[in-house]
Amino acid sequence: MKILIIGAGRIGTSVAESLVSEDNDITVIDKNPESISLLQARFDLRGIVGNALSPALLTEASANDTDLLIAVTSSDETNLAATLLADKLFNIPTRIARVRNEELRSYPRILKEEGFSATTIIWPEQALTRYLVKLINIPEALQVQEFAEGRVSLVVVRAEAGGPMVGGPVGAVSYTHLRAHETLRHL
Repeated sequence: MKILIIGAGRIGTSVAESLVSEDNDITVIDKNPESISLLQARFDLRGIVGNALSPALLTEASANDTDLLIAVTSSDETNLAATLLADKLFNIPTRIARVRNEELRSYPRILKEEGFSATTIIWPEQALTRYLVKLINIPEALQVQEFAEGRVSLVVVRAEAGGPMVGGPVGAVSYTHLRAHETLRHL
């Protein structure tokens, strides 16, 4: 899959790290040459320094045959304008934008096809809140990842000697088992 990431900050770097593989051809655009250099040194990807809202630069980044655009700069305006250009000029089928301005939630039409043409909006504060709630609901969890639209969760916990998860089959461990263990531990 050809992926174009706009923004090489903390989020863009994390996205690139997650998506770098033999099957993905990744290009990252950022205005900061140092950020691009660091990314290229760490990962097998292409980095381009410049303004991601320049049609010429997007053409240089091979936007014409890109499958997925992920715009995660610190600027909502840049992220949304990038999704619009990706759709109208380059026909990129999947366009994701990170948006922090909560007021825009009240205007979903402007974010989707009738406006900025984002196929998906990431609201970071909402995502963080949902994640923290999961960690609170499962106190022993070090990490919780959801799959299949929330129908399946992978919970990372520390296994301690003598604990209920040590030495037994993985299939025998359940969420209820973990909660019961947590309750007993605090008595």
